[in-house]
Amino acid sequence: AAFKAGASVQLADGQVRTIDRVQVVGANMSVFLNGATVDGNKVGAPRSVSIVGASTVSPTPVPTPAPEQSTGNSYATSINAFTNTDWLNGVWRKSAGFSIAATEGNKAAFKVGVSVKLADGQVRKVTVVQVVGSNMSIFLDGAAVNGSVVGAPNKLTLVSGTGGAAPTVPSQTTVATSNLNNFTNTDWLNGVFRASAGFSIQATAANVVAFKAGASVKLADGQVRKILRAQIVGSNMSVFLDGATLNGNSLGYPKTVSVVSESGGGTPSSPALTTPPVTTQPTPAPSAPDTTNGKPLLVGVNLSGAGFGPSVVPGKHGTNYTYPAESYYKKYADLGMPLVRLPFLWERIQPKLNTPLNAEELARLKQSLDFAHKHNVKVILDLHNYYRYFGKLIGSNEVPIGSFAAVWKQIAQQVVNHPAVEGYGLMNEPYSTNGLWPQAALAAAQAIRTVDSKRWIYVAGDRWSSAYHWPHYNSQLITNPWMRDPKNNLVYEAHMYVDKDFSGNYFDKNEKFDPMIGVNRVKPFVDWLKQNKLRGYIGEHGVPDFSPSAIVATDNLLAYLRQNCIPSTYWAAGPWWGEYALSLDVTSGKQRPQLPVLQKHAKTAHSCSSIGPL
Repeated sequence: AAFKAGASVQLADGQVRTIDRVQVVGANMSVFLNGATVDGNKVGAPRSVSIVGASTVSPTPVPTPAPEQSTGNSYATSINAFTNTDWLNGVWRKSAGFSIAATEGNKAAFKVGVSVKLADGQVRKVTVVQVVGSNMSIFLDGAAVNGSVVGAPNKLTLVSGTGGAAPTVPSQTTVATSNLNNFTNTDWLNGVFRASAGFSIQATAANVVAFKAGASVKLADGQVRKILRAQIVGSNMSVFLDGATLNGNSLGYPKTVSVVSESGGGTPSSPALTTPPVTTQPTPAPSAPDTTNGKPLLVGVNLSGAGFGPSVVPGKHGTNYTYPAESYYKKYADLGMPLVRLPFLWERIQPKLNTPLNAEELARLKQSLDFAHKHNVKVILDLHNYYRYFGKLIGSNEVPIGSFAAVWKQIAQQVVNHPAVEGYGLMNEPYSTNGLWPQAALAAAQAIRTVDSKRWIYVAGDRWSSAYHWPHYNSQLITNPWMRDPKNNLVYEAHMYVDKDFSGNYFDKNEKFDPMIGVNRVKPFVDWLKQNKLRGYIGEHGVPDFSPSAIVATDNLLAYLRQNCIPSTYWAAGPWWGEYALSLDVTSGKQRPQLPVLQKHAKTAHSCSSIGPL
């Protein structure tokens, strides 16, 4: 309850920092702060950390560079003067955001939580700050701002929050009430999730509308908490809250939970849990589930192993291939990257075409999803087959497109109610498809939609999904209007490696990389997405441990992807990699130089409300 995003923490050496993010991992919680890395020798166990109020302890002052303009309680800087499809006079078109120069003074002054005054006089709070090269993006609370009115050459002014009237205390009004579901098992106790603050209710139209990320929920004991994530699972929905784990014995079925709204003025009240009047709710349009805190996960990893041994299929589990152990899901959840692309092979999940799925392999896949769910990890299921089945092309006489669609329908039927499933990756890196991939992708996607109307479907591109070559090879992928309809929750998946032949083999160990090569190689794909108003995802990117310049290029790539709200999963992590130069997990256990840059971007705040750049 105490260690929440936005609170201030005092460390053992006296410094005070703001909490950026909190993550519950089993019986422990990881708390991430702003600023530089902390020295565990100085502030680690057996020392303690304390939550402090602004009136109790003042942070150690930091020297501030001279601002562009400073008068009394204000600091002002010019808004950048550029206009494109995303920006108007330096003002973000889609939400309340501004671009300013990333000077040392600006970086020191414009921080999350401070108030800024716009050219038209309104004052707003800073919610997200992102440094992108020599510029920085500042996002504010509230609605989008008109760049024609407050953009360049106007100033963005930082104002102190000491003046003015005292803030009013919000009052609470019950807007919706629901009974908790009545079930108990290893994960749930009387409809309350055992491992974190979550509960299960019926997925009625009214509940779907009311119980959304950001809303406040009042529990049976009177405490009020914020909803972090709501997820529909069949006819039920799981709602996860901030704060500590809930006790199902005291708060669970047959009790109720209520959504309460907050409006300014008045004294806090404790309304009775009354049932709202019944109204006819429109059925919401199908939409993919939120991932975390109502925002998409932008940085994750490929957990390989189940896709190993493609030349020995079906092969023997434990000898030719393996699924990642639970420890890998925990590791990357703890590192702040709870998004996993999970490769597996068609020949193993269905050893004979047009037959039921193999029970043993399906059990391994489901167990992997169970591991993921235990650690709040979301999984993209990746059929890692390069548009082939036992070496035969999909669309050939031996492997009809209908068989490809049918296997995906069976897979979706088996996992549709599993809360760890983020979406379905139709095919890894199709190549030499005889022009049939668009037809096959449409058939498989539509087959999945007969079973699951909500989760993302990831549609890879031809020519090994190369982001750089995407527009030339994949214009036919969206010929059918169904593949462009935003209601169908399609995400187009490209891959990108920075070596000279685009392969990811990195044969030349002396190759040096331009810092912007990653950005330049994904830009044709991103521009294509923007032109066609579609969503995108980089399913694979990776660089070798022996190339510092490639790691710098990755840093710039991830900043660019975040700016466009495009998720990515790094290649690769998981078991059996030996000393593979690209892997985050090697047998020797030696430090992986790629990891810090991935973590940096995984924990950087963003303003994306969904997968972009749509």
